[in-house]
Amino acid sequence: MSRIAILSALALLLSACGNDASNRQVASSNYFDNTGRDDVLSGGVKMIPITTSKGTFNVWTKRIGNNPRIKVLLLHGGPAAGHEYLEAFDSYFPGEGIEYYYYDQLGSSYSDQPDEPELWNLPRFVEEVEQVRLALNLDQNNFYLYGQSWGGILAIEYALKHQQHLKALVISNMMSSIPAYNEYAAKVLMPAMDQTVLAEIKKLEATGKNDDPRYMELLIPNFYVHHILRLPAEQWPDPVNRTFKHLNTKIYALMQGPSELGAGGKLVNWNRTADLKNITVPTLVIGARHDTMDPAHMEMMARQVNKGRYVFCPNGSHMALYDDQQVYFEGIIQFLRDVDGDKM
Repeated sequence: MSRIAILSALALLLSACGNDASNRQVASSNYFDNTGRDDVLSGGVKMIPITTSKGTFNVWTKRIGNNPRIKVLLLHGGPAAGHEYLEAFDSYFPGEGIEYYYYDQLGSSYSDQPDEPELWNLPRFVEEVEQVRLALNLDQNNFYLYGQSWGGILAIEYALKHQQHLKALVISNMMSSIPAYNEYAAKVLMPAMDQTVLAEIKKLEATGKNDDPRYMELLIPNFYVHHILRLPAEQWPDPVNRTFKHLNTKIYALMQGPSELGAGGKLVNWNRTADLKNITVPTLVIGARHDTMDPAHMEMMARQVNKGRYVFCPNGSHMALYDDQQVYFEGIIQFLRDVDGDKM
């Protein structure tokens, strides 16, 4: 190769590198552009009034970034666990230019926590999400709904009623049937436990002593570190610990039931498997090998929806966003990019 050719190639390479750096700078500038935003003063936080049969209450939301095409509303688990454990998204979404919203559902963390048992039911939570969507100006051109665990139930219910407003859906670590989940827990998870420990846990549950310190002393080393978050409990990330600390146990027990080895409460008969075929928006389902939820069932869910994709986290559990983080977030980000690029 001649010296002129080498110099020309080098100049083109340097130019390309310069353009890439320039593009990243422009993208970064756009991502943090708050022009016209009404939440600048509060750093992205917006309290949204929610109308209910028991009056109007406020829920807390927080926007990160700016992207007119990809806006992800995050539905946390629980019920009533709060947004904090989802803060792992901060390590991945900003670098990809994805706009996303933390949101504490009514009864959780920074949102109002009215003592109104009639409010804690699925239809009202679905309408709450719709009111939040409207307040945040999300629509079918940019609205991506993500739900983890209980948030996955809520996301499925929202999609079945309001999917005309959705661009795409992400269901993380949640089966489409509570009876199927309870069967999986009884036939797969519990038989794998130390049976002496399991017997003591069941005895505590049978006598209504779920708030006895012994209950969690048994659950954490014998169940949680195997199926909830596969790290030694003393190494659990701060956002996870804060979530457990702030859990509204009254709402949690009412809807999910007091047992940690299955679900009961108001959700005990919830089953939307037969309705998955009615979800027509692109849908990502995320399962994990060690989850409390059956990964084979979640793979089936991805086949039942019209435009489904399944991401399997081989090292993950119920909080695969922590214990199989790279696989988890690479899967979500690729899905968002493919939907945005009309590749689904």
